[in-house]
Amino acid sequence: MLAEAAIERRVQSHAAGSGPLPGTPALPGAPRTPQDTGLPFLFLVELVTKVLFLRGQVGLIELSAHLKLTVSVLDPLIGFMRAERLCEVTRRGASGTDADITYKLTDLGRARATEFMSRNAYAGAAPITLADYCAQVQAQSVAHMHILRGDVAREFADVVVNPVVLEQLGAAMNSRRAIFVHGPAGSGKTYLAERLKGLLKGTIVVPHAILVDGEVVQIYDPVVHRPADDEPEQPRAFDRRVPADARWMRAVRPAVLTGGELTLDMLDLQFDPGTRFYQAPPHLKANNGIFIIDDLGRQRCSAVELMNRWIVPLDRQIDYLALHTGYKFQVPFDVIVVFSSNVPPQELADGSFLRRLGYKIHVGALTEPQYERIFRQVCTQCGVPYAADALRYLLDEHHYKEERPLLACYPRDLLAQVRDRARYEGRTPILDKEVLDWAWNNYFIGA
Repeated sequence: MLAEAAIERRVQSHAAGSGPLPGTPALPGAPRTPQDTGLPFLFLVELVTKVLFLRGQVGLIELSAHLKLTVSVLDPLIGFMRAERLCEVTRRGASGTDADITYKLTDLGRARATEFMSRNAYAGAAPITLADYCAQVQAQSVAHMHILRGDVAREFADVVVNPVVLEQLGAAMNSRRAIFVHGPAGSGKTYLAERLKGLLKGTIVVPHAILVDGEVVQIYDPVVHRPADDEPEQPRAFDRRVPADARWMRAVRPAVLTGGELTLDMLDLQFDPGTRFYQAPPHLKANNGIFIIDDLGRQRCSAVELMNRWIVPLDRQIDYLALHTGYKFQVPFDVIVVFSSNVPPQELADGSFLRRLGYKIHVGALTEPQYERIFRQVCTQCGVPYAADALRYLLDEHHYKEERPLLACYPRDLLAQVRDRARYEGRTPILDKEVLDWAWNNYFIGA
């Protein structure tokens, strides 16, 4: 009921237009008391104690900035700690205001901090509750993001691709269902899948961490969550005019790419026995964005095992995770999942899973005009003067005679060798039969 109430509050807030721009959710309001944070009072006391233990003497403003909590939240915590003789004032500035007060732990406080650190060494920004996280993810769902034909045309304006494939990809991005992109190696599947992240619209807000059954799960990842350009400056600790909760940050919708390194274990919470807190799995970090699984079938786990792991999340938009204590909990699965594979879908999964793949998109060989366009583009990129007769020779004497399909990767790979040889010989690159034969032999034959 708590989670449902939180979701309803967030949805009503967004329906009322609380975001500064369409597609830009408002930052939640800053808590004014420890109770407003939704976190246990003693958990907050432990968090403050650990920060003081690690940083030594800390001023109130620094403590506020580090924990992303306002002074009005910290005051009762510090008051309790002083009453319990866990910390003391070490310096009071000339102004006599709270802004000039510096605190440090007492001997008793350091002893308690050592005990706290042994249980959980997390000492970063204060987390938010699981209920608030679930509510916020739903409020900024990818389902609210509509991709139009014009968006696809702009994002793929410089890409040579079959128009039918573009239509399929554009429609699929609106479906909230999984996308399976398949075709021969070198056809450009991965490149197209990665370009889909350019279609993500709007910004989201992401918490630094969440608290689940007394355990901290770190959500924010600087590699995944890129701050939005319109990210407002963080309010000063004593600025009562900006009621934004600094435990959240505004970010562009995330895009996560994994490949052959993906294992089933990586899709669970990652518990660090040294620090004794958790890192979120990649699909949780990708919430409200896109999650690309490249080279499906080459993972260290079988494709069947991986797909079985995704059946419930893809079908119900929820996932279940477990703490090392055995406590299980539900999290949103608000992700556009893109599978990319050289293997046809029917060879990787059974009918039950295939039904959950909303779009199965084949990316195959190019037409001759499309191949020529890519060839011209790559010539410009590599600094190789384009020669129509050389391309004709490549097509007739190599591709067609050897029955090699016109795949998108070949111009880049062959022309890169033409450029490399010219650099080695210290001359301007040229396209002729001899150099194309040489590059083709290196690439396909190696004799």
